[in-house]
Amino acid sequence: MFGGERSLSSLNSSSQFRSSPPTDKGEGVFARLRVTTRALKHRNFRLFLTGQLLSVIGTWVQSVAQSWLVYKLTGSTVMLGLVGFASQIPYLFSPIGGVLADRFNRRKLLILTQALMAAQAVVLAWLTLSGRVEEWTVFYLALSLGIIGLFELTARQSFIVEMVGKEDLMNAIALNSSMYNLGRVIGPSVAGILLASIGEGWCFAVNAVSFIAVIIGLLMMRLPPAPARTDHSSPVAQLREGARYVLQSKPTRALLINLGVLSVFNYPAMVLMPVFADRLLGGGPTTLGYLLTSFGAGAMVGALMMASRIDLSGISRRIVRSTIIYSVALLGFAFVSWLPLACLLVAITGGGIMTQIASTNTALQSITPDHLRGRVVGYYGMMFLGMVPIGSLLAGWLGDWIGVRWTVALSAAACLLAALIFDRRRSVVVDAVRQLSRA
Repeated sequence: MFGGERSLSSLNSSSQFRSSPPTDKGEGVFARLRVTTRALKHRNFRLFLTGQLLSVIGTWVQSVAQSWLVYKLTGSTVMLGLVGFASQIPYLFSPIGGVLADRFNRRKLLILTQALMAAQAVVLAWLTLSGRVEEWTVFYLALSLGIIGLFELTARQSFIVEMVGKEDLMNAIALNSSMYNLGRVIGPSVAGILLASIGEGWCFAVNAVSFIAVIIGLLMMRLPPAPARTDHSSPVAQLREGARYVLQSKPTRALLINLGVLSVFNYPAMVLMPVFADRLLGGGPTTLGYLLTSFGAGAMVGALMMASRIDLSGISRRIVRSTIIYSVALLGFAFVSWLPLACLLVAITGGGIMTQIASTNTALQSITPDHLRGRVVGYYGMMFLGMVPIGSLLAGWLGDWIGVRWTVALSAAACLLAALIFDRRRSVVVDAVRQLSRA
């Protein structure tokens, strides 16, 4: 199905990796580094990652500042859950964004969405700095950002193959995840410093400026002319075609359902993190920054481990194992009161979650036909981010009802159960990956 997958398989068996071992450990380290970063040989992808790093740092600065602002304004876990709900619920409609990604120039779509996201951050900064911000203002602005984001996600994820080609797609997805999580590591730390020194409003302003880097990178890219569209069916017909493919493809359906279930249950801890930092660990914005930085550091390690792989072998088993690992870590985090141990468990959780998400994304894009890529990515966005609002609301209400510790513990148990169920049904994914190696 994918010529790129055949290339990856051939790399795995070629003399480059199977010949005589390196003469020294240093040579082996450099060889592994070249494998891990092989997608960076593409100039367009380097421009993309550079802009993404700066933008993701800004996005996390805004995310942390927004959570802290809502908590400061209301002191309510329910309102934290509602704002999280507003920012994520639009992703339930990501298949619509996938249709646009398959119909229009993806780079132009990305430039437009980045500009609109910057405008949203400017409005939020102005309202906060002028003292006019209210909790419901934040709610509606978070909703608007989510609407823009559903189009940005599908365009960005389906644009990766245009920058690197199919042969480096798996590595590029993993490196993109690594860069995202490097921003996740740096962003919360910067947010903690800015929150403590100059306040939430300037955090939002920093995010607005960060989008400039992405736009410049996109404008500097040199891309071949886009192939002429051969499918002239209506958007509704294309939407139906994508839905029909997802429903009829057993491995695609299994991967998406598992991702959706886990997305409901593995993010309540993130939504309730300000409460953990304030009430249970006795800290403030700096403590919140430590926790989120630890999560990002673990996630970055998980993504880099994915990038070091050169084929799809064992990818479904890796989804199961990583889910079990982060479920156990999340269960432990629910009941700790010592910050260093909490940070360690959060880091393990981040690594497991990112490995599971990157593995799912790689498997999906590898088995998907080119002409359906945007729409399948749309369903990926729907299950990855669109299901999170349910978990956000669940976290907010359960946090008030049974307490935040038991809420996170129940979420961890649900993720563990989901992993065991997927393990019994993953044979269809194994068969699909085997067919790729024989294509």
